[in-house]
Amino acid sequence: MPVEGDILELLQQKVAQMAREMQRAVILQPGAIGDCILTLPLAKFMKDNLQLGGVDILGHTEYTGILPGRTCIDGIRSIDSMDLHRLFVEPNTFDLADRDPLINAFNDYAWIVTFLGEPNGNFEQNLIFTANCSHSSEIITLLMKPPEDFNRHLTEFYTQQFIDQSGFSLENSTARLDSAGSPLASDILITTTEADKGRGKELLKEIDFDFSKKLIVIQPGSGGQSKCWHLDNLLAVAEEAGSKDIEVIFLLGPAELLRFTKAKINDIKSVAKCLMDLSLTQVLGLLSCTDVFIGNDSGITHLSGAIGIQTFTVFGPTNPVVYHPIGPAVTVFEDRSLTFVEKPSKILQQELLAALMLLV
Repeated sequence: MPVEGDILELLQQKVAQMAREMQRAVILQPGAIGDCILTLPLAKFMKDNLQLGGVDILGHTEYTGILPGRTCIDGIRSIDSMDLHRLFVEPNTFDLADRDPLINAFNDYAWIVTFLGEPNGNFEQNLIFTANCSHSSEIITLLMKPPEDFNRHLTEFYTQQFIDQSGFSLENSTARLDSAGSPLASDILITTTEADKGRGKELLKEIDFDFSKKLIVIQPGSGGQSKCWHLDNLLAVAEEAGSKDIEVIFLLGPAELLRFTKAKINDIKSVAKCLMDLSLTQVLGLLSCTDVFIGNDSGITHLSGAIGIQTFTVFGPTNPVVYHPIGPAVTVFEDRSLTFVEKPSKILQQELLAALMLLV
């Protein structure tokens, strides 16, 4: 039988474990869907190694709403729900009145990681003051963009910044890391649900999709025009795939609908079916039913990679080493020519088609 000292030690260990599991963290991520997805390895690293009871994201809910229940993120909060802009003023002019909502805004968090502001900047100083009005917490500010000469993946940049600033040691880490000490980029970061798949099937039924065929989804846009491979390339790929009895659907979001003329949209519709202006939840549903996704350096391409489907992405001006989508089935094609946006590239079309035909 265990002696009294052993029982006391076990109780102390249990209490310490419960205390750790009650601790939560929040990540302030003001970016779009791609930025949020590239934050997930950091969130998982923190959750696993700090033994946190949960990690939340404070961001734009139209991008973060799909994360709880499908990822390591436990909760979301709207970045518009609090006056964070107040934290950018000079610290000597910053003040909090009694019962100021900001005082209790971070009550639940032992760790606060922010992509807003800069290390040692006004925002960080005022955030430290605000959080410590109610409790003690660790606050770390991360840069969203790496230096020009950085030549590893962005997720490694985020994690390494956290390690450097927190003083965390990898020596006793239980996290799965690659040879460079970065969280593995081959993991599935977003697990789709049966409800997602059902939503995707309903969308496909509405456009008379033939479920006996393989499905390729192509998104021709991106947040920046300079990242968009010439549309004729994607139309050529779609035509060739269609000739092999493969179903192709073009996914057109708000950016594409603004940029493309009616004539260009008609050109797309003459080659393949289109789904337009879907919500992010609907896009997730569509992707959960997709065999292969083809896209530029865009948030939806990052989403496709993160859920683990075969993802072909074409990079032009941005560095794929740093910014490529992460996931177990991502293939990157690169065209650094000055005509990436302006002219079709038959050579790269053929490279992509050759790889595609091996899969479908």
